[in-house]
Amino acid sequence: MERKFVDKIEAAPIIAAVKDDRDLELCLKTEVDVVFILYGDVCSIQEIIDKIKDSDRTAMVHMDLIAGLAPREEAVDFIRKKTRADGIITTRANLVRHARELGLATVLRFFILDAMALSNIEKQAQLPYSAQPDVIEVLPGIIEPKVIKRICKMSRVPVIAGGLIRDKEAVMNMLRSGAVAISTSSPEVWLL
Repeated sequence: MERKFVDKIEAAPIIAAVKDDRDLELCLKTEVDVVFILYGDVCSIQEIIDKIKDSDRTAMVHMDLIAGLAPREEAVDFIRKKTRADGIITTRANLVRHARELGLATVLRFFILDAMALSNIEKQAQLPYSAQPDVIEVLPGIIEPKVIKRICKMSRVPVIAGGLIRDKEAVMNMLRSGAVAISTSSPEVWLL
């Protein structure tokens, strides 16, 4: 486990999820320590990461959302060798395993749509330590607090709630329910 990453989100539990250059510029004016990069392409990702790293923040690249990067281990190799990213976010467990081997922090993202999604989280928790991400992120982050509590109990790794979190009440509900952090694209929440 990339303990440094987990320690950072536990100490500063609001994560900025940026979707464009405007969001990035706004985020860099806040005190947010961790930035989830949800946009870009193979030609621009290094520049985006450099802006984040030059402001002394943690840069996490959402592998599934970067145009020109295929969902393959070679794309993770590219992020590790050609950028200063601290880690990756993905919905693909095979990329998590490879990123861990390379020393990158990892976030495995789950969309909680039904009982099958909860079953997938439970199955992930049964895998060996080497296949575990550093944290899991569940979306949408405004799900029922009972569901977050259940996920936190079944997961072997810390949980981030992400998506649709727009105010302090939603942040506090998720943190009280067991999430170690929240990720949001809402600049208002970044300022909390």
